[in-house]
Amino acid sequence: MFERFTEKAINVVSKSQEIARECGFNVILPEHLLLALVAEAKGVSLRIFKNKNITYDLLLEKFYPNLENSQADNRTLHFGDDYKEILKKSLDIANVSGNSTILYEHLFLAVLNTKNFDKLAVLEDLGLNISETKALLQKLVQKKIKRILHPETDEHHDAENKTDDTDAIFDSEESAKVFERAVAKLSTSNYEILGTEQILSSILEDKNTNLYNILENFGITSEEFDTKLKNVQSRKSEYEGRQIIFTPNAFKTMNLALQTAKELGSSVVLPEHIILGILKAKKGVAYDIIKEFHISDDDLAHAIIKPIEKQMPETLTILRLAKEEARRIGRNTVGTEMFLLGIIGEATGIGARVLKELEINIKEARDVVENLVGFGNEYYYKEISFTERAKRVLETAWHIAKKENKTKIESSHMLLAITTEPTSLAMKALEQLGVDSVEIREGVKKFSNAQK
Repeated sequence: MFERFTEKAINVVSKSQEIARECGFNVILPEHLLLALVAEAKGVSLRIFKNKNITYDLLLEKFYPNLENSQADNRTLHFGDDYKEILKKSLDIANVSGNSTILYEHLFLAVLNTKNFDKLAVLEDLGLNISETKALLQKLVQKKIKRILHPETDEHHDAENKTDDTDAIFDSEESAKVFERAVAKLSTSNYEILGTEQILSSILEDKNTNLYNILENFGITSEEFDTKLKNVQSRKSEYEGRQIIFTPNAFKTMNLALQTAKELGSSVVLPEHIILGILKAKKGVAYDIIKEFHISDDDLAHAIIKPIEKQMPETLTILRLAKEEARRIGRNTVGTEMFLLGIIGEATGIGARVLKELEINIKEARDVVENLVGFGNEYYYKEISFTERAKRVLETAWHIAKKENKTKIESSHMLLAITTEPTSLAMKALEQLGVDSVEIREGVKKFSNAQK
């Protein structure tokens, strides 16, 4: 039987044996399996327990409050009849759901389906809804609706590297001044092409900004950076391609800064976005010098993003909610359909108000989206990525915001951008909900005019 178990499922069974022995039992019981499930939880299952603050230590104390009196030994253990019944039940669940192997989730479902198992009452007392948990797990293991790849993933024609928007980097007053100073620095050096080091050095010259204070807290000051820059003997790390107006890595950094601005809901590129672009590129003289300060890229990026998040532009909220919706159904990929759910979930913007007037609610929208993309079984703590089509929607929303002379991308821009992708999953979901692009555009126009 165990030859059909995945490695994760085998680990749970082995852990239950270990727990039974440590607790002084000579038979392995269902509660030992339940404890092992909590101890070995990952992905969606880990999130289920974390949401209710259910930990292994807490459950162990609830099950065996007098455990300190038990004596563990190396005696041979055997599975109890109830435990064997659970293993058999997990095999049945796997067969019904169309899986050739027995997963962690099958074991979890089998435990939750066990009748007269009094220890389940402890989970309920801790706030875990057994029925809802079983429903979620059943969706996760249903092979017939589980899709390995997101339906919008295979879009090679969408993945073209666009560089036409690079000039937009200079649109904001703050970034324009940064580049003016950078060019001035370049003219006093022996170089003819702008590199990341001149850009970062010029950002550090403006000491009256919150960004400078953040960098200073990490030890990165204008004086320290320039001192380290003087010790740089070669610009080799700036050149990994053809020479352009920027060094190749500076050009890559600027494009990453532009993409970061969009993902943070800004229609202009600010110095903060440029620093984040340097950290994302992980190449170039500026990045090499930053690493000499022995600071974590993630810590610095978090410190820069935190003040931006406090402003909570609509799009940043929408993207955060979209990622949460993806994780909810075991996905590491955000497509246009998750943007749609994010717009509805944001609730206060024009986009959400338009959809509400069209009688679209989050529950019905989620049902439609789940049927379109299916449930995954991916680890929710992994980095969330966007499909190429989702990136294109974000790009279009950015252009719409700029055309309206807005400094931030709003929910209405996101919703209008979705209507420019008629074959996207978001539009398919809207069509199933009885709404077309014309109604959406008219609704956005109506609410936008009312706001003026």
